[in-house]
Amino acid sequence: MELKITCIPGDGIGPEIVAEAKKILDTVAEKYGHTMNYTDILMGGASIDAYGVPLTDEAIETARNADAVLMGSIGGNTSTSPWYKLPPNLRPEAGLLAIRKALNLFANLRPAVLYEELAGACPLKEEISAAGFDMMIMRELTGGLYFGERRTVEENGVMKAIDTLTYDENEIRRIAVKGFDIAMKRRKKVTSVDKANVLDSSRLWRKVVEEVAKDYPEVTLEHMLVDNCAMQLVRDPAQFDVILTENMFGDILSDEASMVTGSIGMLASASLNDSKFGLYEPSHGSAPDIAGQDIANPIATILSASMMLRYSFDLDKEADAIDAAVRQVLKDGYRTVDIMSEGCTRVGCRQMGDLLAERIR
Repeated sequence: MELKITCIPGDGIGPEIVAEAKKILDTVAEKYGHTMNYTDILMGGASIDAYGVPLTDEAIETARNADAVLMGSIGGNTSTSPWYKLPPNLRPEAGLLAIRKALNLFANLRPAVLYEELAGACPLKEEISAAGFDMMIMRELTGGLYFGERRTVEENGVMKAIDTLTYDENEIRRIAVKGFDIAMKRRKKVTSVDKANVLDSSRLWRKVVEEVAKDYPEVTLEHMLVDNCAMQLVRDPAQFDVILTENMFGDILSDEASMVTGSIGMLASASLNDSKFGLYEPSHGSAPDIAGQDIANPIATILSASMMLRYSFDLDKEADAIDAAVRQVLKDGYRTVDIMSEGCTRVGCRQMGDLLAERIR
């Protein structure tokens, strides 16, 4: 199988971690008989330096013509970088918003996994962390309160701000279908999170999700109010498989879920459109203070590449091989500096990639 991938190395540690992800993808391709066809484009600060804008139309077109996009991290130090003296629409992060819009990436996937070997980093009590967890937050990315009509007005001498939360049934249905499709590749359980006891948009959300669920009889569906879900994430995170929710709730819950893993350097993410196309990136930032020192943790980007194989190419066996390699390297006691603990062997970014490639072979 030929995989046509657009790569965005990005800024800071981005080029280093993307290089290791490519190393792993090439190893997988060699073992399983695939061909990797990479095309690099610039985005973020690197694009600003080269072209004066965080993302060019040509770069968008290159990404659109690929099967998937693999991205490192973008941006720099917001207090010292000249990029952040530019208008907001010309800053590095504007490129990310632009590519999401241009490619219609409406479904955000953020896995939160607590590896047994990293349980000590989990901030929850030991009796909770000992059970481990492996969940996927499925967040609608282009609708809801963040994209609704907004305005600030003065009425009778009093300032008033208005933000509108709007969803139509088609927006809900397409993210629900994605959520159930993802659940079919996992443990076949969906927890749909809303605020249906208060919000009309949530009542419509619940109605449409229940309609979609009828097409997935193998998947168990449960509904949970968002405030209860926030509590359950710290009380019993092991109960969750796929959490399906709207934009603002997903923004908050995915950050909460990532923190209970205790290790942001291990967290992948993906943004998908209504086809198999997706943009895959680590959840962490560009860490410009450690760029070029070979100490960055590439695992989040490598796990993002695993998600790409699974969700854009349906190469589950190949994705399983990457995931298994990550678990084995952790079990063997190898750590980058961000996840280092007593009794383990510290390795750099490139060596971590080499170790993972060895285990895949």
